[in-house]
Amino acid sequence: METDILQKNNLLAQRNRGWFEAKGILALNLVSSPGSGKTSLLERTIRELGGRLPVAVIEGDQQTMNDANRIQQAGAPVVQVNTGNGCHLDADMVHRAFRELNPAEDSVLMIENVGNLVCPSLFDLGEAKRVVIMSVTEGEDKPLKYPNMFRSADICVINKIDLLPYLDFDLPKAKEYALQVNHHLTFIDLSVKSGEGFENWINWLMEQAGK
Repeated sequence: METDILQKNNLLAQRNRGWFEAKGILALNLVSSPGSGKTSLLERTIRELGGRLPVAVIEGDQQTMNDANRIQQAGAPVVQVNTGNGCHLDADMVHRAFRELNPAEDSVLMIENVGNLVCPSLFDLGEAKRVVIMSVTEGEDKPLKYPNMFRSADICVINKIDLLPYLDFDLPKAKEYALQVNHHLTFIDLSVKSGEGFENWINWLMEQAGK
């Protein structure tokens, strides 16, 4: 049953990928555990880009419209997908949300997945890149506890580095653990709150979008 579900999802993900590529849309799948700062990262990203690169957002959450409201206030078009008891977005949910959102050509589509480091790792959404976000408040062994997620990611954003002086978090060790499960992984260290390192994230986005 699980194999059938994943095979169907993968076919739909390929359809999504074709749609995104045809419109020149850079689709990013943002994944993390709850509280890592995904929504805050998106809010600041939208504001920092300031129209240099159009951004649209598909907001996945089990309940509430809170995050979608925050994204809308930041200035980006957004469609909320409530998964109820589901712990992840799937390719069909993204397809339906994408058609409703109808983002501009040559833009960035940010897909904020449900806060969970297990289920979303199995489901391709058709994204060009998977961005796993962790924060320094979570413990440096997260990559070892959730290897499938870090193995499936293309880049790891380590957030809240402004708190490093007050925590026992070992940043080099966290990267070492992540590279043990995915030696192709690249890292961006930043603080959404202070802005430290944020230009590296913006530069990466612009590069991926070919700007």
